[in-house]
Amino acid sequence: MASITTENDIIYLSGEVTLASIRPIWEHLSRRLSSARGGPIRIDCAGITAIDSAGIALFDEISTRYGSNAAPIQFINIPASVQQAWETFSTAALSSESPLPTPGFFESLGTAVLAFKTNFMMLLYLIADIFYWSGVGLVRRKGQRRGSFIHQSVLIGVNALLIVGLISFLIGLVLALQSAAQLRQFGANIFVADLIGIAMLREMGPIMTAIVVAGRSGSAIASEIATMVVTEEIDALKTMSLNPIRYVVVPKFHGITLTMPLLTILSDLIGILGGFVIGITYLQLSATAFFNELVTVLFLKDLLTGLLKSVVFAWIIIIVACYCGLRVIGGSEGVGKATTASVVASIFFVIMADSILGLIFYFE
Repeated sequence: MASITTENDIIYLSGEVTLASIRPIWEHLSRRLSSARGGPIRIDCAGITAIDSAGIALFDEISTRYGSNAAPIQFINIPASVQQAWETFSTAALSSESPLPTPGFFESLGTAVLAFKTNFMMLLYLIADIFYWSGVGLVRRKGQRRGSFIHQSVLIGVNALLIVGLISFLIGLVLALQSAAQLRQFGANIFVADLIGIAMLREMGPIMTAIVVAGRSGSAIASEIATMVVTEEIDALKTMSLNPIRYVVVPKFHGITLTMPLLTILSDLIGILGGFVIGITYLQLSATAFFNELVTVLFLKDLLTGLLKSVVFAWIIIIVACYCGLRVIGGSEGVGKATTASVVASIFFVIMADSILGLIFYFE
């Protein structure tokens, strides 16, 4: 047990200051310190034989509640064992540490530049690995799961047919409907076929397919890879001498490269079908006149332009999804953030690439 005595304005503590004895110590010190009048208050700890974390917490509470600049509380003659415990368990020392200085403008700028350089170099290494192992995977199947290419093609392409077709039909329908009102004023109903054909093949088909695939398949790829990183499956593959890029990413790369142009062709056809419905119902065009006008205005270049865009968009989606998945930090929350970042970045870069390719093909 602990005992407390007071002589010459000095409080002497002796015995064991532990969880079992801190209540009477707290009550005695509270009464004594509440009636103290100015000047420093000294507590002699020379007689303390044992102390635990509860005793250290008691001293911290006393210093915080009753100590002040005018009447500070001073602990004197602290034994070495008590001092060691104090340094280990006391939180007062932590709160008294000065905060880290706020970085200046140039320091923040340098940190941002270094982070950008590191991330950019990692992206370049990832792109190089994906294209290298994808090329190798065309001639050597070693290091890949059997049937993984067909499986990924079904997941990315076949399972997306319904949603891509539905959205493309509605886009073609609305696009023709909005332009029909203006075309009718000039007796140019037949030119709705030109509008729908060129718009779907060159722009709307590839970009709408890419946005749907980015939101559907890109997010799934990012979350799958991020989960594998969090659960250390990627490290397990490396332990088994399997390249994660070759084993996980390459089948997805091959699958999306094959299926994106096919989905784009389907999107073009169904979008034109949506415009055709408006042409024959609202503009009173015949089916023969619509398709004759469509054939005269479309060229092979229009189809190839859309297919080239679809391949570029497919590569953007898979690279961004893999990058965000492999860079995941944290647990399940990190997986969600990586998935969200993948969808947002994929759509952003798809639209940026579409703008650049559109300018290139326009000025050819």
